[in-house]
Amino acid sequence: MHSAVLLIEFGSILLALGLLGRAAARFSLSPIPLYLLAGLAFGEGGLLPLGASEEFVATGAEIGVILLLLMLGLEYTAGDLVTNLKSHYPAGLVDMMFNAVPGAAVALLMGWGPVAAVVLAGVTWISSSGVIAKVLGDLGRVGNRETPVILSVLVLEDLAMAVYLPIVTALVAGAGLLAGSLTLAIALGAAGLVLFVAVRYGRVISRFVSSDDPEKLLLVVLGLTILVAGVAQQLQVSAAVGAFLVGIALSGEVAEGAHTLLSPLRDLFAAVFFVFFGLHTDPASIPPVLLPALALALLTAATKIATGYWAARRAGISVKGRWRTGGALVARGEFSIVIAGLAVSAGIERSLGPLATAYVLILVVIGPLTARYTEPVARHVTDRLAARKRVPQPVEEAEEVPVGD
Repeated sequence: MHSAVLLIEFGSILLALGLLGRAAARFSLSPIPLYLLAGLAFGEGGLLPLGASEEFVATGAEIGVILLLLMLGLEYTAGDLVTNLKSHYPAGLVDMMFNAVPGAAVALLMGWGPVAAVVLAGVTWISSSGVIAKVLGDLGRVGNRETPVILSVLVLEDLAMAVYLPIVTALVAGAGLLAGSLTLAIALGAAGLVLFVAVRYGRVISRFVSSDDPEKLLLVVLGLTILVAGVAQQLQVSAAVGAFLVGIALSGEVAEGAHTLLSPLRDLFAAVFFVFFGLHTDPASIPPVLLPALALALLTAATKIATGYWAARRAGISVKGRWRTGGALVARGEFSIVIAGLAVSAGIERSLGPLATAYVLILVVIGPLTARYTEPVARHVTDRLAARKRVPQPVEEAEEVPVGD
C-alpha cells in the first residue's frame, strides 16, 4: 500500500512538473520559479501536502544537485579553467565584492548572525549558469563578443564554490575553527589534485571512461560521478564540488557523449531538487520576508549589471556589449538554492529559506528580462541625455547701453 501511494504521489509530481515546464516554455520563461511554486504547493502548509514520497524526493534532489554540477563541469576543460583564472580573476574579485557584501550586510542588519550572513552572501553572489545559458541561446547571443566574458565570470564563480561550499558546510554544521580549517584544506587539496590530474591525465581518464555503447558510457560516467560525490561528502567536502571536478576531468568525445546522455536526467532530477526546496518552505513564511527579498533583489540586480559592465569594459567590449553582459548576469537560481538549502537543512535561521526562495523567484523572472532589455533601455536613456545636451539653450538678450552724445 505504501509503495502504491509513493508511486501515485511521485507520478503526480512529475506530471505537474512536465505541465509547468510546458507552460514556462510557451511564454519563454525559466521553469525554475514554477518548480519552486509546485514545491510550496506540495509541502507543509501547502494545498496538497505529501507524505509517502518525501524521502524519495529528498534522494532525487541530491542526485539533481550532483548532475547540475557535473554537467556544468563538462562544459569546460581544465585548460580553460586555468586560462580563465589567469586572465579574468580581477572580474571574479569585483563580482564577489559587489554581490556578496550586500547579502551579508542584509543578514547582519536583520540580526541573523555571522553564519547566516556568510550563507546569504553566497545566495546573492552566485549567478545561475543554467538560466543564463538558456537565455543566451534563446536570444541568439552565444556567438557574441561579450559571451566569453559572461562565461568567464560564471566559471570563476563556480571555481569559488570549491572554496566557499566547504566553508559553509563546516559553519552550518557548527564545526570549530580547527575542523573548519581541516575541511577547507581537504577541499582545496582535492580540488587541486583533480585539476592537476585533469590537466596531465585528462585524456587517459577520458579513454578509460569512453565507450561506443551509450548504455555503458552512461553507467560508467554516472556511477563514477555519484561515487566521487559520495566520497567527497564523506570527507566533509561538498558532493556538488566533487561532481563538478569529475565533469572537468572528462573531455573530448566522452564529455560530448556524456552531455547528450545525461541532459534529460539532469533536467528531471534538477526539477525534483527545486521542488524539494519548496517542500521545506512554508508558504505562510514568505509574505513577511517579501519586501526585504524584493529590495535585496533590486539592489543585487544593479550590482550584477555593474559587475558585467566592468568586466566587459576591461575586456575591450563595446558599450552595447557591456550593458548586455551586465543584464545577462542578473539571474540567480540553482546555486543560490543549493547554498540556502544547506542552511535550511541545518536549521540556521528559519526566515533564511523563505527569503532565499522569494529572492530567487524574483530574480529568475527578472533575469531574462534584464538580459533582453538592459542594453536597449541604457541606449535610450543615453540618447535622451545626449539629445538634451545638444539642444541649444536660449541666449539672453543683452541689455541696451545708452550711447552718450
